[in-house]
Amino acid sequence: MLAFTSLLAGLVFGIGLMVSGMANPAKVLGFLDLFGRWDPSLALVMGGAVAVSAVAFAIARRRSVSLLGAAMKLPTARQIDRRLVMGSVLFGIGWGIAGFCPGPALVALGMGEAKALVFVAAMLAGMGLFEGVERKKQQSSALRTRQGQA
Repeated sequence: MLAFTSLLAGLVFGIGLMVSGMANPAKVLGFLDLFGRWDPSLALVMGGAVAVSAVAFAIARRRSVSLLGAAMKLPTARQIDRRLVMGSVLFGIGWGIAGFCPGPALVALGMGEAKALVFVAAMLAGMGLFEGVERKKQQSSALRTRQGQA
C-alpha cells in the first residue's frame, strides 16, 4: 500500500508541476527575470505550495506515525549554518542557469526534454561528488579520533 500511495503522490506532484509550468524552464526563467519580462505567475504556485505545506507540517508535528502507519521523519535541524547557505546559493545558481530544480527536471526528463537530461546528469554528478567529499571527511575525522586516542 505504501508503494502505491507513493506512486500516486508522485503522479499528482508531477502533474501539478506540468500544469503549473514549473517543468517548463522558459516559464521558470521568466519568473526569475525580475528586471526583464517578469512572469509572476509562479509566485502564486509557490505561495499555494507553502500554504499547503504549512498546514501539512502543522498536522504532521502532532503525529508519531503517518496515515499509512510509517514512522514520521520530520526535519529537526533549526540552525542556519554555512552548509545550508552554500547549498541554497548553489541551488539558486543552478535554478537560474537551467530553469530547473530537481523535481521539475525529473518531470521534464520524463517528457523527453533534452535539456533536462543534461541537468539531471549534472545533478547526479553533484550528488555523487558531495557524497564522496562527505565520506572523505568522515574517514578523516575517524582517523584523527583514533590517532588522538592512541
